[in-house]
Order: sequence, then C-alpha cells, then structure tokens
Amino acid sequence: MTSKTLLVVFLLAASLAQTVSAQPRTIDLRVDATEVPRKILHARMMIPVSAGPLRLLYPKWIPGEHGPTGPIVGMAGLKLTANGSPLEWRRDPLEMYAISTVIPPGVGTLTVDLDFLPPIASGQFTSGASTTAKLALISWNTLLLYPSGSKPDEIRYAVTLRLPSGWKHASALTLERQSDSGAEFAPVSLTTLIDSPILVGASMKKVTIAERPIRHEINIAADSEEALETPEDFVTTYRNLVDETGGLFGARHYRHYNWLLTLSDGVAHFGLEHHESSDNRMKERTLEKQDSRNDLAGLLSHEFVHSWNGKYRRPAGLMTTGLEQPFDTGLLWVYEGLTHYLGKLLVVRSGLWKPEFYRESLAATASSIDGQAGRTWRPLGDTAVQAQVLFGAPKAWAAYRRGVDFYEEGVLVWLDTDMTIRRLTNGTRSLDDFCKRFYGGESGPPAVKPYTFDDIVATLNDVAPHDWRRFLQQRLSSLERSAPLGGIVESGWKVVYSDVPNEAVKAKEESNKNADLSGSLGLWVEESGVVIDVIPEMPAAKSGLAPGVKIVAVNGRRFSADNIRGAVKRSKTASGPITLIIENGEFFTTQTIDYHDGLRYPHLERVEGRPDRLAVLIKPLRETK
Repeated sequence: MTSKTLLVVFLLAASLAQTVSAQPRTIDLRVDATEVPRKILHARMMIPVSAGPLRLLYPKWIPGEHGPTGPIVGMAGLKLTANGSPLEWRRDPLEMYAISTVIPPGVGTLTVDLDFLPPIASGQFTSGASTTAKLALISWNTLLLYPSGSKPDEIRYAVTLRLPSGWKHASALTLERQSDSGAEFAPVSLTTLIDSPILVGASMKKVTIAERPIRHEINIAADSEEALETPEDFVTTYRNLVDETGGLFGARHYRHYNWLLTLSDGVAHFGLEHHESSDNRMKERTLEKQDSRNDLAGLLSHEFVHSWNGKYRRPAGLMTTGLEQPFDTGLLWVYEGLTHYLGKLLVVRSGLWKPEFYRESLAATASSIDGQAGRTWRPLGDTAVQAQVLFGAPKAWAAYRRGVDFYEEGVLVWLDTDMTIRRLTNGTRSLDDFCKRFYGGESGPPAVKPYTFDDIVATLNDVAPHDWRRFLQQRLSSLERSAPLGGIVESGWKVVYSDVPNEAVKAKEESNKNADLSGSLGLWVEESGVVIDVIPEMPAAKSGLAPGVKIVAVNGRRFSADNIRGAVKRSKTASGPITLIIENGEFFTTQTIDYHDGLRYPHLERVEGRPDRLAVLIKPLRETK
C-alpha cells in the first residue's frame, strides 16, 4: 500500500466507525498496577475486530464529572498490533479523544497497549492526583479505549488487575478469582466498569456497616496504618445513615454499596459518585479529629445520596448514548443541589453531626451566598448550565464570577421548598414525601430512570398543590443580590452575625489553612498572606485589595492569620483604619481599610412567635417508624 493510499484510508477511517455486532462483545482488559509508586499504570486490551477501518475513542464525558474531563493528557505509549505486527494509527485532528487505524484482512483481534500517567499535582475528579507510594484509586476510564459506534451498555470488559506484592483491593465489581499478585473480575458493560472504580493499597481496612439485607462497607486505604483507626461509634453512626436513607427513599437501587475512602495528603481531595460505590478522598489524618470527621460525614453522606439522586434518577440531559457526547447540565441544581441538601440533613439525622453544628453549617451556607456581587448578573440556573467550565474556574474573583453555586444555593432552594410544603400542608407532608415518591419505587439492581423539570414540578404538585413551576423558576432566574433565605425564616430561625466564630467556618479555615473574613472585610486570605478572593463593594475591595496580592504586614506587624483577625476585632474601638503593606509582584504599597464593625461570623437565631420547624426537620426518621 502506497503512502498516498494509506492516507486516504486513514481519512476514511476518521469518518467511518467499524460496524458493531448486535451481540455484546467482550474486550479483555489487563491492567498492571505494580508500578503505582512510580505513578505509571500499564494496560493491554484485546479487542474483537474485523477487517476495515476502525475508530477508537478514549472516554471523554465521564458520568458524575459533568464535563469533558477524561484525562487523555495522561495517556502514553499507545501501540496497536494485529497478529504480532504493528499497525499505524492517527489522531482525529478535530477530536483529540479519537484515533483511527485500518484492520488488515484475516485479523480477528486487535491488541492495544497503553500507559496512563496519573497526575502528580492536585486536580479534579479522574484527572486529579490519585496515587502515592502506598495506595491508588484506579478509575478504569483512564486505562481503556472503546470502538466508536458502540454504546457503552453494549460493550463488555473482562478485567484482570495485577498489584504490587501484599497490596489489597476493594471495589463494587464482582470478584471471580484472586491470587497473591492480583485479581480477576466478572465481565461487565463499559457503563458498569466506568461506574466501578477500584481502591488499592498496602494499608487497607474493611469496615462492615451493615451485612443484611444489603451489604454496606466502608473500605479505607491510607498512607499509614495509624490513619486507619476509626472511633468507637463509627459503625453505629454510619449504620444510622444507612437506616435513614431507607426511611427517606423507601427503596435501594443497588445490590451492595461500597464507600471507597482514600486517606492521603498526596491525592486530590474530592468525592465522586457511583451507583454501587463512591470515590471519597480526604487528608491522611481525617479520622483523628472531630472537625475533619464532620467533613468526612458530609462527604460520605453526599456521595451515598447520589446513588438515588444522580445515578438511579438522572436528568434526561445527562443521559447520552456515548461517552463522546456532551452533557446538558441545566438540572444540576437538582442533581447536586438537592443531594447537598439531603446529604447534610441525613448526617444530622444520623447523629454524625450535632444539631448545633448543622445550624452552624446552614448559617455558613447562607452567608457564603448572600450579598455576592455575582448574583446581580449571573442567575443560579446559569451556574448549572456552565458547570463544565465553572468546575475548573479559579478562586480569584469567584465572588464576582460565581462558581458552582448550585451546591450551596441548592441547599437554600430545597430548604425553602421543604418548608413551603410543610406550611402548605400544616406539617402533614414534607420534602421527605417527595423523595419517597420520586426516588423510591422497587428495590433491585442498578437501573436508571431519567427525569425532566416537568417531572420535578409534577411530583411536587402531587405532594402539595402549588405553583411550583413559578416558585422554582423565580429562584433559578433571580438577579437579586440577597440569597433565597425564605426557608430559614420559615423554619423559625434567622441569620445573625456576631464576633463568636462559626464552628463550621472555623473547621473549614483549619482545613484550608486560611482566614475567612468574608462577613467583615469581604476577604479570604491564605495563611501565607496571599489574598484568595475579595467581595466587590465590601471594605477590602473598596480599599483596592485584589486576589493574588500578598499582605505583608497588618498595622505595622508581620502578617499572620491571627494578626489580621486581631486587627479586625480591635477595629470596633480603634480610631484609625486598618493599615496593610501589600506586595503585588515586584511592587509594594500601603493600603488602608476604613472598617470599624469588628469580627462578624454567621449564626442562626430563633425567631420568636414562629414554630421551630428546623427541629422537626432534623428529627431522625428511624425514630418515627
């Protein structure tokens, strides 16, 4: 074949996908993770093929990640061979996630070898750091290609995994065989495989939360054995969480559930939902302190709720027929916002949070949304539509740009919805009734039931007749600077500010190593003095401070988080402004903030004459059966 002819064939292959058999095909995927400590994973695929042009795709739009986040930049060493002979391949010049080749006559199996180089720096989702010398969270989508024209449900993968000596593993996949060197799993569809990551490590612990009627486990891998130690009430309180989800939803749409918990300072920290498991990553010493255990409880509860809201019931716009097709994320204020609301609610109902901490968290949420300048130009609905961009947006100017606010503002919208239902029905119904009708049904293995905005409105009307379409659309399209605090007011509470630190804010400050002065100066600053963000039209912004500059000194003294807090606290009685020395690149300036209201942290305070619906809201369902 001449080079000119070969080029024509390659161009033809770029536009034509190999015909897919009506029968599901099984691809043999062998993953070698023995070099995880060097941050390299090896994969080999044996793909059934027939002669002709073939287009292969690397997974791009990953369910749960809400954007084209497939980390193809980490793919290296790609080689294609047929009957022992190498095949040429070319990348699609317009679609970086696609490659094309030509299968010669007489070839029935294509061998594909590739390596994945896990990122070292922090990042989001499966493109974030995921390995250390002692552990790894392996996301299968990073290690495979699949034939174009094939639906993920129609392709099957038989996976074999090789591990470093002595390492253990945990996954929602069905284990068929295990040896000292690794494991072999039952064949599953591409959809199920990508939905079932695996946690591996030298130091691992399995905590059985509930065995019957459905097994629930928390599988923990850590960079040290000490980090695996769990508190005495760990099993009891998380069993309460399992019970509370049963009371709320009335059905379970999984055969078993595995929380995969990575405890390490060397991986990205986030959570990612799956149908029968979840990928949860936090700092190594998370289990040692109550503050970090509170964060952990919120994360594990949130991802658990996603098994119902996000995996079983999923917005129709996220129901694509291929991993190369874009998502419509417009309903993330339900997918993520309602999950965020229910996740926190279930934590306090389970006893993992104290009621006081739940109220502090709710006050912090309200404060973080209320008064943001970005609310005057970008409505909540648009933050969901542009989610694929906003997830990766920098923290600088976030108060003006807005970010993925459908999480925190979603809490306020759904609290408002819950309290409105309770008011309309004189307390006989609540959002709990909506959840049981919308996410319940019959228990069984994983299934997906798509929904639209109309379905949400119809079910709300079935619970409590009201103009829910207008109610929700007003909140999605509002350009008011004030946050939707109606749910807090209707619950019998109000947001107030004092110089007493908010416990939820304080915990986040310690975790993020920063000072949150958003309620006073309108400022977030790192412990190093670098300004993270400022809120337009608040004192820090008015003084000329901007994200990225560094505060060197406060009132003539070297900057520290405690020093700037002290200066703000003393501002109530100080006659002069707060004076700052600012480093902006190579230049230094002195700036003053004319502020005299002291420290201001948000809290909830009871409103006299109103019933305490918040106390009713957080009451455990397991006690009312």
